[in-house]
Amino acid sequence: MKKRSFWLITVLMTVALLGVFVMQLYYIRESYKLKSQLFDEQVNQTLSTVVNKIQRRNVADHLTRKDAENKLKQIQDSRQRALDIKDLRQQYMQEAELRQAERENQIETYLNQQDSIIRVSYRAPNVISEREYTSLTSKNGDKLDLQMDAYIDIKSLILKGYSMRSKPFSAPPKTFEFKSLQNLPDTLRYLVFDPRDGSPGFANVPKIPTDLDKKFKRDDEIAKKKLELKIAALGKDTFSYNRLSMVEDVSKELQETNVPIYKRINFDSLGSILRAELLANNITLAPSYRVSLAKKDSTIFMMAANVKGEFLPGNTYKIPLFGNDIFRDPGMLFVSFPDKSSAIVANLSATLASSVGLLLVLVFIFSYTLYAILKQKKISEMKTDFINNMTHEFKTPVATIMIASEALKDPEVTEDKARLKRLAGIIYDENVRLGSHIERVLSIARLEKGELNMENAEVDMNDLIMIVLDSMELQLQKRNAVITVNTNAENAVVFGDELHLSNVIYNLIDNANKYSTDIPDITITTRNTSKHLIIEIADKGIGMTKEQARRIFDQFYRVPTGNLHDVKGFGLGLNYVQDIIKKLNGTVKVSSEKDKGTTFEISLPL
Repeated sequence: MKKRSFWLITVLMTVALLGVFVMQLYYIRESYKLKSQLFDEQVNQTLSTVVNKIQRRNVADHLTRKDAENKLKQIQDSRQRALDIKDLRQQYMQEAELRQAERENQIETYLNQQDSIIRVSYRAPNVISEREYTSLTSKNGDKLDLQMDAYIDIKSLILKGYSMRSKPFSAPPKTFEFKSLQNLPDTLRYLVFDPRDGSPGFANVPKIPTDLDKKFKRDDEIAKKKLELKIAALGKDTFSYNRLSMVEDVSKELQETNVPIYKRINFDSLGSILRAELLANNITLAPSYRVSLAKKDSTIFMMAANVKGEFLPGNTYKIPLFGNDIFRDPGMLFVSFPDKSSAIVANLSATLASSVGLLLVLVFIFSYTLYAILKQKKISEMKTDFINNMTHEFKTPVATIMIASEALKDPEVTEDKARLKRLAGIIYDENVRLGSHIERVLSIARLEKGELNMENAEVDMNDLIMIVLDSMELQLQKRNAVITVNTNAENAVVFGDELHLSNVIYNLIDNANKYSTDIPDITITTRNTSKHLIIEIADKGIGMTKEQARRIFDQFYRVPTGNLHDVKGFGLGLNYVQDIIKKLNGTVKVSSEKDKGTTFEISLPL
């Protein structure tokens, strides 16, 4: 990929990512605004409901109080009416007693008058009882057989036996007294004697005459009607009420201008109603609220949800408590939610999480894409270097073989057996070298495909190190390398493929030899831990930076050598080392310092 195309793709992807990021921010902002508006609508709706309930409760309280007052007044009036009726009845009874006494006096007078008349009209009248009257009339019917002892003048038939007196004469005592009237029968019976012939007979006097009895009954009826009229008049004066008049009275009370607002609101019920309505509208935040006058800034009651008790404009809602009240101060209800923003953000948690997650995914994809592009670009460059190096590495033995082959065509060379043998050896060595290069490339390919077969067996790494050093003796002597071997590991036997392990040791020693500017100084050490064998190969060569050390095991990567151009290779050796060690369940580490050397540490399970 060309550099221009790479930067064009990078810019386009960056613009697209920024566009998505801006759109997500816009979407989150609009969602926040929408949630905030919805929250405002819910709060305003809640406040309207709360105010309506407060107003209705105010009217209901007035109606309840008025109803209680009316009922109490009605009960008091009923009690007073009962007392008044009782007084009237007592008065009626007293008047009835007076009338009865007066009537008995009248009856007494009447009976005494009748008694006087009878005594004047008849001789020796005598009041008899009903039983006597019955006994007298039942034996002889109307005839009476009486014996009289009296002196009678035969000539004049005048009853003798009384004498005239000249001294003052007092009226005879009354025959009937007031106290005795109760025991008198309805009709009084007199045994009388006819003054003409002295014949006995009866005189009947009714206890109460008909006209007087009618008068008494008429007086009773008049007194009773007067009592009923008075009782009825008391009923008219008794307090009574109906709902319509009570509502009118309450309406007048509500229009009174001198009733302060704190007497029209129950603040305990205000808080309970507000919290209940907020919960009904799915608002779980604890509100701060206060009641103030509408016409002047005067707080009457306040309940704060936090210590500060602030009513910030962005979190505060207000509504008149009695908006239709034109006679008095309607009052204002202020409700504030200090945690409004955090609650809305918490309500947007799912949206925010999805947006952030999407952005992270896009950033990851964008970063990974750039990383992949850069990696592919580097791999492409390294492959190009690899191809160049491989071409050079293959070209050298091929050219050498070609030159040797052309020399073999010369008859003079073929006649010289020493030269012929030397040329044959060169061709053989170069073929071996060419085969080694090909085998290395094929091994890496098989490792990548997982087709590399490992013939694992017990291998003594101390012995294997010495064998590799023997095979590299000429190569190391060529540069006068100083080799220090410390095989301190008492147990150096591991389970692995001897060929590939020797290639690993060979690559590490070869790198230490190649990347040393002066005489190579290489130290090889083995030691044991509890369950592992540690192999360290250290040199005092050109070393590496941390960035280079981090990429040293990548395919085709080669450490830049500056002006040193005689270091050959494909950039596959350390990648091969890492793959082989991993297949043997081991680890390989590198520690290096620029211009001071590098140390590779291999850990293999025993």
